[in-house]
Amino acid sequence: MRILIMGGTRFVGFHFARAALAAGHDVTVLHRGRSGAHLLPDATHLIADRDADLSLLRGRSWDATVDVSAYFPRQIRHLADALDPGAAGRCLLISSMAVYDTPGAPAFTEDSPLLPADGPEPDAVTATSYGPLKVRCERAAREAFGPDTLLVRPTYVIGPQDYTHRFDYWVRRLARGGEVLAPGRSDAPVQVVDARDLAAWMLALLEQGASGAYHAATPPPFTMGDLLGAVASAVAPAGTTLTWVDDDFLRAADVPDRALPLWTTDPLIRATGTADPTAALATGLKLRPVADTARDIAPFEPLPETLTPSQEAGLLTAWRQR
Repeated sequence: MRILIMGGTRFVGFHFARAALAAGHDVTVLHRGRSGAHLLPDATHLIADRDADLSLLRGRSWDATVDVSAYFPRQIRHLADALDPGAAGRCLLISSMAVYDTPGAPAFTEDSPLLPADGPEPDAVTATSYGPLKVRCERAAREAFGPDTLLVRPTYVIGPQDYTHRFDYWVRRLARGGEVLAPGRSDAPVQVVDARDLAAWMLALLEQGASGAYHAATPPPFTMGDLLGAVASAVAPAGTTLTWVDDDFLRAADVPDRALPLWTTDPLIRATGTADPTAALATGLKLRPVADTARDIAPFEPLPETLTPSQEAGLLTAWRQR
């Protein structure tokens, strides 16, 4: 196949491009030239800003277009306008679990109600606009590229080259050992998917000629306790312990979500951590153990918004003395 990737030099896009190249496909990557191009020497690189002039797409065609970088529906409409009729081939859009309204029950499927997304289009991506914008992106993709458009809705994506370092924080912290502050409840639902598994499966969907919407996530029930336990089994030294500190205490201490990645008290985010990936598994999604992903994460420096060792120690002391 001839595949156009919108983005493709960072994280999910990079792993997809590498998987497609390894499988012998002809890959074109459109990006701004700011990162990762040297890691994909066998791809064709088109340097452009998707929000600006895309005239370099004229006169070219592909069998599939994979959009990993659309946050606004106007970006999808702009891409469709820039391409010759039919030049995109089958479209695969990376969406998000954030498209859902609060699911009514665990193990919800892809036909669960979506967030309302009407009225003026937000002009910025925020915590409240992200989900509705992704709903609009899905709608715009189907309108522009047809009902056979593939919609991939991943949960938290983890693995090498993750620039958010959300999962990486826990790998680094548990590798340091000692008493580890574990946020909230051990049975709080959370789901993850390794970017490499996601990429390989996305390629399989295109090769199969699949269409429709799919979840990409760990089968529920999967919890923060399961996740931290898996990471600990892979990287933690002997004697490492987890101390679970409840949500109310952390909120009273003004600890923001980003300080302890993958922790949230948002009921909507928690509810969407129980998605049913049966449809994806039936089409070939294969999920490696979380412990294996943890072993593949390289050490990195602490991010400024996560807990420092002294902050963590202070919270643990206050928790014991409450």
